[in-house]
Amino acid sequence: MVDLTDYLWILWLVLIFVAITIELLSLEFTFLMISIGSLGGLAADLLGLDWWLQIVVAAGLSVLLLLTIRPFLLRALRNGGDPALSNIDALIGMTGRVVSTVTETGGLVKLANGETWTARLLVAGASIEPGQPVNVHRIEGSTAVVILAERTQNNA
Repeated sequence: MVDLTDYLWILWLVLIFVAITIELLSLEFTFLMISIGSLGGLAADLLGLDWWLQIVVAAGLSVLLLLTIRPFLLRALRNGGDPALSNIDALIGMTGRVVSTVTETGGLVKLANGETWTARLLVAGASIEPGQPVNVHRIEGSTAVVILAERTQNNA
């Protein structure tokens, strides 16, 4: 009769390969730690330990790596993130010019990035005529909520 525990090394290699493949798709270091833990299980198998001890070594090493090394790697990876604002965050505070009179119910503005947006005033009961500068206060759906921009004067 064949003892299946003689072939556990194959199971460890398959588990390592699957974990590394999943890690390459997720890039969160979780499955990398599991694959390194599985390497510990493979080493335990090669040292001749019982199957249950191999599992304990692999699980213990994986948990230890997940709790100690993974947070450090994630911080290092995310530390150099792109500080540039994008999407709606990049529009807040942007300047623009009124294209069509803006009131509390509607109007059009052309922003500094070249986009033309439907807009409405933050303050009720007022209007801004075409050509006037505005600042984007917030975005509500596809409408820019704007306020009149203060003009800078050159005292020359």
